[in-house]
Amino acid sequence: MGAMTPLSVLDLSPIVEGSDAAQSLRNTLDLARHAERWGYQRYWLAEHHNSPGIASAATAVVIGHVAAGTSTIRVGAGGIMLPNHAPLVIAEQFGTLASLFPGRIDLGVGRAPGTDQLTARALRRNLATDADHFPQDVIELMSYFLPAQPGQQVRAIPGAGLEVPVWILGSSLFGAQLAAALGLPYAFASHFAPADMEQAVMLYRSRFQPSERLAAPRVMLGLNVCAADTDAEARRLFSSHQQALIARRTGRRGPLPPPLDDFESRLDPTAKLILREALACSIVGSPDTVKRGLEAFISQTRTDEIMVTGHIFDHAARLRSYEIAAQVHQALGKAA
Repeated sequence: MGAMTPLSVLDLSPIVEGSDAAQSLRNTLDLARHAERWGYQRYWLAEHHNSPGIASAATAVVIGHVAAGTSTIRVGAGGIMLPNHAPLVIAEQFGTLASLFPGRIDLGVGRAPGTDQLTARALRRNLATDADHFPQDVIELMSYFLPAQPGQQVRAIPGAGLEVPVWILGSSLFGAQLAAALGLPYAFASHFAPADMEQAVMLYRSRFQPSERLAAPRVMLGLNVCAADTDAEARRLFSSHQQALIARRTGRRGPLPPPLDDFESRLDPTAKLILREALACSIVGSPDTVKRGLEAFISQTRTDEIMVTGHIFDHAARLRSYEIAAQVHQALGKAA
């Protein structure tokens, strides 16, 4: 079971209180090198803008940095927010990455702006390329990776004829339907939007149309994992993520805060509800707790891959969390 379900990493390159983006990007490469050694399948970075706690806004640039500093792990976008960009520009960026790092680059695309309306306007200059055009944008983007046709006026150079796997990302039922219709692999953001997970996966699997890119449905699910040597220490470390989530949901975005002792005991019912609803797909605890949690998540969802994310203030503790998850996963694989 464990061996059949690869683990991957989703990194938002967190900027922590008292630090800066330069340190975050150094930490990102360090985590990627460790993840490669520990057997993670892929390392994805996400596009967010105007977010004081996230350093991966120029996602393709960070992917190039991580891919150059590693040698075997797949590196990609989880995801590029396509309404912010002309599809041709993304095809050129990822065609360039695929030319530099053949067979290692993934392109996950989503239709959210990854930011607020004001910033979205600053990115695009207008909102004419709205999310409603997303299906057409995905089809246009994929066409640029096909071998160039005679008489084709606009080509992605580099890009044309290159194997760049495209994934559809989703946090609602829309992406599931699109991924199924286009015959593309599907990654669901269960790490922050777990409510629709089961329905979205069921919809995707039942409606999947085989394509030249993919013969059978392939599902990747996001999972928060915060692991430490003891349950109590893991719960303490997880409080950074909890604080950041409540701040973001109540309009107070900032860098990732340090952990607090007994954080949950101080919360009002509204904050507790926010956490319970947003972080239902989370495993927080010791290696034994993580083992039980991973087993349960895999058997419940029958997911093809798990994308582990962990917003942990201390870089060494973050490395340790990913190391524990990898060790537990390998043990499950041997027991299968």
